[in-house]
Amino acid sequence: MIIIGIAGGTGSGKTTVVNKILDRFSKEEVAVLSQDSYYKDNRHLPEEERTKLNFDHPDSIEFSLLIDHLNQLKRGESIEEPSYSYLTCTRSGQTTTVLPKPVIIVEGILVLCNTELRKLMDIKVFVDCDSDVRLSRVIQRDMVERGRDVYQVLARYEKTVRPSHLQFIEPTKRFADIIVPEGGNNRVAIQILTQFIKQNL
Repeated sequence: MIIIGIAGGTGSGKTTVVNKILDRFSKEEVAVLSQDSYYKDNRHLPEEERTKLNFDHPDSIEFSLLIDHLNQLKRGESIEEPSYSYLTCTRSGQTTTVLPKPVIIVEGILVLCNTELRKLMDIKVFVDCDSDVRLSRVIQRDMVERGRDVYQVLARYEKTVRPSHLQFIEPTKRFADIIVPEGGNNRVAIQILTQFIKQNL
């Protein structure tokens, strides 16, 4: 089994890179675990407090569960990936069954922050992108998918997203085996990743 970690700032194009890889392989060959599924369940907090949480801080992720799930997949066991709602900031009761596959992609802004998680990865990727492009994408995504208005998005960006990116996410670039500028538009980087996977399958 090959485990690939794909990190990068919010709105950098990680999901596009993942989808470009998925396009080149069958569903039987590759499974994807999203870091977003492993945000801690915050239902014990009042709703007003939940909206103030910093989702760009490593403490917001239940890394222990993500690591356990990866180890189970490596042992050939299926796992139940949690489902997280950004609208309520809680986990739903639903899960998604993920079967062990020859390739597991772990994708998320903070997946290179955790030392134990990095040790499980065979190749580590950092998707790089200019901050103004990332901000534009974040505004579009959060308004459409997460029910926020532009003022809420900008306030959150200034208060937590940008500082956390500089403190926690950008520094993990040094752990990457491959840095992908321009995200999914970088055809050369996608080809290199694809070849690496094919050679190790």
